[in-house]
Amino acid sequence: MSAGGPFRAIGIAGTGVTVYRKWLDAVSDNIANINNAAPTSGEAFRARYVTAQAVDYGSGTGGVQVGGIELGSGEGRLVHEPDNPLADENGYVRYPDIDLGAQMGQLMMAQRAYQANISVVDRAYDAYQAALQLGRNG
Repeated sequence: MSAGGPFRAIGIAGTGVTVYRKWLDAVSDNIANINNAAPTSGEAFRARYVTAQAVDYGSGTGGVQVGGIELGSGEGRLVHEPDNPLADENGYVRYPDIDLGAQMGQLMMAQRAYQANISVVDRAYDAYQAALQLGRNG
């Protein structure tokens, strides 16, 4: 491993951990709000989508960062629920247009990527500790 290798690996993997944590937060928020009704006079809950971007693109040394949060449509879908207290005069309420299956797929991908980056941090830490032990014994 090159000089600074474990630290560089920890830093780059740490950026991935941060991005994937934000992605997990956004997906969790989307799933938690999937059944939130809103009056037709307002917007439905707007799904959150994390946009990631490379840091120092092309150099391979900067890692990744959250480039922004994109919001889904507030139009949602109209559902006829005349007994809902939020229903309009025609009995409709607005629900978010969020696909639970797609969100679960996103959740699994983000979770696996988060775990992979944590594993890189753990392996780099172990390599650093081994190098320290060599220095003490040498």
